[in-house]
This record gives sequence, structure tokens and C-alpha cells, in this order.
Amino acid sequence: MRKFENIIIGFGKGGKTLAGALAKAGQSVAVIERSKNMYGGTCINIACIPTKSLEYSARLSAAEGGSFEEKAHRFEMAIDNKNALTAMLRGKNYDKVISSGAQVIDGEAAFVDAHTIEVKSADGSIEKMYGEKIFINTGSDSVIPNTKGLKESRFFFTSKTLMEIGKLPKSLVIIGGGYIGLEFASYFANFGSKVTVIQHSDRFIPKEDKEIADAVLASFNARGIDVRFSTDIKLVEDDGDKAVLTLVKDNNEELFEADAILAATGRKPELSALKIENAAIELTESGAVKCNEFLQTNVPDIWVMGDAAGGMQFTYISLDDFRIVKDQLLGDKKRSTKNRGAVPYSVFIDPPVSRIGLTEEEAKKAGYEVKTAKLMAAAVPKAQVLRKPVGMLKAVVDAKTGMILGAHLFCAESHEMINIIKLAMDNNIKYTALRDNIFTHPTMSEAFNDLFSGI
Repeated sequence: MRKFENIIIGFGKGGKTLAGALAKAGQSVAVIERSKNMYGGTCINIACIPTKSLEYSARLSAAEGGSFEEKAHRFEMAIDNKNALTAMLRGKNYDKVISSGAQVIDGEAAFVDAHTIEVKSADGSIEKMYGEKIFINTGSDSVIPNTKGLKESRFFFTSKTLMEIGKLPKSLVIIGGGYIGLEFASYFANFGSKVTVIQHSDRFIPKEDKEIADAVLASFNARGIDVRFSTDIKLVEDDGDKAVLTLVKDNNEELFEADAILAATGRKPELSALKIENAAIELTESGAVKCNEFLQTNVPDIWVMGDAAGGMQFTYISLDDFRIVKDQLLGDKKRSTKNRGAVPYSVFIDPPVSRIGLTEEEAKKAGYEVKTAKLMAAAVPKAQVLRKPVGMLKAVVDAKTGMILGAHLFCAESHEMINIIKLAMDNNIKYTALRDNIFTHPTMSEAFNDLFSGI
């Protein structure tokens, strides 16, 4: 039986970075990954990078215009470019881990006990390995709704498989109005598909500030994206070269045809093959690995990082998880999930919507006396230069202290701008510093001058 000081299950952002750090510290490390197509993790292979590659290509395609056939050709080229990009990044990640001195072992891992891992290779052979410390970094997988006929349909896709589709669908139905669904709605609308979003809820992106949500919905409507509220899908049936969906709203049924169906109803921690129970590792009610603020499980010497921990599903959270675990093993043991600061995120629609902190409603419920600032994106010179005057910016400020409680940016380049707000919030910088700061011109970030002048 091979023995390692550290066994990392999953080649994701947290795991691969920890592997390099521990190997360079002189420790023996094995990274177990069940698929050679997942070196680098979810972000590089099926999430952030490939989807943003498509998003960029889709915006370029929308600007070029042309017939559906021309758009379909550009879509096929975009898929090829995406595949080349992810293949290149997989190779770079593999080489980086190997060059650090860690070992990469291909196979599916399962716990035998708290220190023993069984690895099943593609040829069916099984090897047991001992790890003094074990780190779970297995990512997440798509949640598939139990809609009758959906899984059996030839036209059913997940966010992963839709990026491998052979040709651009003329019509796309997206089940779920969450962030993944909205991103794909935006991409495919820009490529030229007729997109319909089906959501059970009666409110659009309900976790977001309502004014921002309303602005995003208006933008979707203007782009021809049809969002159906309070609607469910009763049945999916294939009929020739189409899928036929039976939609239900207010007890009324409607038949609806589509060339492709995307299930975008969330993602769940991927632990199905791990045999967690053999190591007596506790899970949360939602099926994630239970851990403390230092990402330690209830079992000594077993940690969890990334989506498997059940928190926010962002690659930069997995990277910060690495920092926390590394600090426990090689540092001063001060980092934790409680002191990572405010966490920003962006939804890469066109233009992107980005957020950090509290909404106005949340801040008031928390007992703050608030002031809000609003600015239409059309008032920002750079937005006009970019020919993207769509959207609005909103900030929520503590009226007593001047500290920023939250920011909600629906505008071009918001994914870059939101990081400035994070720095201000984490370092207790008042909104007046951004109001009076000198920004280069013309830039989107100089919009903070005008935005915060409204308070």
C-alpha cells in the first residue's frame, strides 16, 4: 500500500493549489482525479472559463449580426475555440502540479476508513492508499429536476453538455431562472437562438435588489428573451426533431416546442462515489460535507474545500479555502471563513450584473439606517463609448457611519468594478473616498464619482 502525507481527492482550484504548496514544503502529495478531462477542476473545464469564452464569442456574434446560418457557423467556431482553450488550460494545470513534486493519480476515489482510500482505475484495477491527511475537493454536479420525460429526451442538456452541442438550436428552453440559467439565456440569445426561461417563482432573481432585478428583466425582454413566471413543466416528449413540453400555469396547460432544453436548477456537492460513511464524516442537511470555520470535518485530519463544503460555488472561494487550509498546516492558523471579508460575485449576462453585500431591503431588516445612491448606466461616458448604455448602478450606505453596506452594478465591466467596492468594504473605507477619488477617464470605475455624489 502506497503511503502519502497528504491525499487530495479532486483536481479543483483549492486542491491543485494546496498540492503545489505542500509538495514545495517537502511533503508527499497525491492528487486523485477520476477524469483526465477535469484536470484543473470545474471552473476550467465546465464552468467559468468555457462559459465566459462562449459569452465573449456570443457578444461578438451579436455585434456582427447576419443570418441565422451565419450565426450558427460562428457558434460552431466558438465551441471549437472553447475546447482548445480548456484543453490548453488542463495541460498547464497538470504540468504545474507535476512540476511541484506532487503525484497525479487517475481514478475514482472512495473511503475505506478515515485514512485509507481505494482508487478504481479506468481499467477496473483497484489500489488502496494511506493518507495521514485527506482533503476533499470533489466539486459539484448539476441538479436534474424530476420532470416526466426530461431525462429520456434526446433534446435534454445540462450546462456541461449544452456547451458540446453540435449546432446552434433555433429555440432553447431553459428550466430555472437562477444565475446559470440566465447566463446561458444571454449567451444563446446573442448567438441567435430564441430563448424561453421557465421558472416556478413569480419573482425574477428574488435574491437580488428588486430595482436591479427589474432592470435586468427589462433588458432581457428588450433582447427578445421570454421569461415565464409561475410556470411548471408537466411533461417532456420527443416528436421528430423537436421536444414538446407541456407547460402548466394557473392550472392551464400549453404545448411548447423546443430544439433544446437546458436544466439549470442548481448544483449540489458531488460526493456520490466517495463512500463518506466509511470514514464517519458528517454531512449537512443539504448533503454537503460538514465543517467548521477552518474547513475541518468532524474527523481529525480530514478537510473539505470548494463546492463540496456547501458554501458559495465560486472558484475564488475554493482558492480562499486553500488559503485557510494552508494557514492551518503551514501558517499561523488565523485565517478562517469568518474573516474572509465580503464576497463579491458577477453574473455574466450582457451586460454583467455584479453584487457585494446587502440589498437595501436586507440592510433595513438588519436594523441599519440607510442611504441609497443610484445612477443609470447611460449617464456613464464609458458606457456610451462601449455602446452599452444599458443598466443601472446602486449602492447602499450606512447613514450613520458612511460605510458601504452593499453595491449592485448592472452595467458594462461591472465584474471589474465590484472588486473596488470589496476593497473599500473590507478596509472600512467610507463611500466618500470613492466619491472623491481621481479615476482615469473614460472608464466605468469613474462612475463611482457620480454614483456616490447622489448620497
